[in-house]
Amino acid sequence: RAFRAATHLGVTVFRAIVVWSGLAGVIVAPIIVAAGSEYLQYRSATYVTAGFAGVVALALLVTQPLLASGHLPGLTMLASRRIHRWTGAVLVLAVCVHVVGLWVTSPPDMVDALTFTAPTAFSVFGVVAMWAVFATALLAGFRRKLPVRPHIWRIAHTMAATIVVIGTVAHVLLIEGTMGTVTKVLMCMVSVGALLLAVRRLRPWVGLWRGRETPSRG
Repeated sequence: RAFRAATHLGVTVFRAIVVWSGLAGVIVAPIIVAAGSEYLQYRSATYVTAGFAGVVALALLVTQPLLASGHLPGLTMLASRRIHRWTGAVLVLAVCVHVVGLWVTSPPDMVDALTFTAPTAFSVFGVVAMWAVFATALLAGFRRKLPVRPHIWRIAHTMAATIVVIGTVAHVLLIEGTMGTVTKVLMCMVSVGALLLAVRRLRPWVGLWRGRETPSRG
């Protein structure tokens, strides 16, 4: 029994090291590549800050689903959910810094993007993802005050989060920015995979039809 327990502990620790190391690598690699990007040469501090805020936002999209579903080893579900709420707030802040920074550097381009008149597809996906981030945050912030059933809230929150991930991934893949092609593709793939893992574990649709069932009369 002692050997079995020691083996189980060793496997658990090894799994935790692998998961956390892999997650750190996926997040840190694009930041390092972005820091040495030629696109940052001769750019203003505002532009650089806005660009890195976008990279941080994408990194948080990798961790958010994993935190919500308790997939990260070493964290209890309670601690994981608490961190999920805090990182969600940081995500909103990063998006705001990204948008405001780009507005300062090029107001006409941001007006076109926000009014969906920009000629580039990545602008459309970026704006859609931005509004979805705000919607997801509002759903989380006013969860207890909204007059909706828990399963309806879970569906709405999951749908908004899904739009965030899809819109952000499309935005990142279409734009030619500071992140390297390989690192940003890897980060996007992990982000989508994390979302699928979270949805599979949480199953937000459970109970959706239960409230509509009516008792049979016999």
